[in-house]
Amino acid sequence: MAHSAQFFGYGSLVNRDTHSYPNARTAELWGWRRVWVHVAARPVAYLSVERCAGAAILGLVADVPGNDWAALDLREAAYDRHPVTVAVQDRPTAAQVYAVPPQDQLPPTRANPLILSYIDVVVQGFWREFGAEGVAHFFATTQGWAAPILNDRANPRYPRAQRLSPTELALVDAGLAGTAAWVVPDDGDLAV
Repeated sequence: MAHSAQFFGYGSLVNRDTHSYPNARTAELWGWRRVWVHVAARPVAYLSVERCAGAAILGLVADVPGNDWAALDLREAAYDRHPVTVAVQDRPTAAQVYAVPPQDQLPPTRANPLILSYIDVVVQGFWREFGAEGVAHFFATTQGWAAPILNDRANPRYPRAQRLSPTELALVDAGLAGTAAWVVPDDGDLAV
């Protein structure tokens, strides 16, 4: 019997409100770490992963029905897919993870910042899936926080932006306060 292909999401794909892929469940990926990167094809920085011995990150694994990767490949257009084994309830499970190729990775800059509406979506997903410990895990296991963050909450630039509760907003703001990131106002100059 053929089984569905699966992906491992570690950023916005942890938030179930950003996709409709079935059979989503929490998982853990070993030997990879989460990192902020900018790529020439996109105006803002997003999360990626890179191999890192001894590292582990939490996320969500879900099915790709009929092995039809077209829509997800389009969403993750600047990324390559890599076969990985994730732990789902301590059982090894085959999946694919999206990662920006090392040669394409650039550091975030003022002209290519992180965007707060994207961070909000990611943290909301970790909060819903893993609680406060999951939010702390996200901030602690993500590299590259020494970067500007565009405060676009009033006019979200992330296409799958979500409405956050006051509790969720407070979790994002408290988590960011513990990083080397700095928030800059959205002056409308960034074309997203």
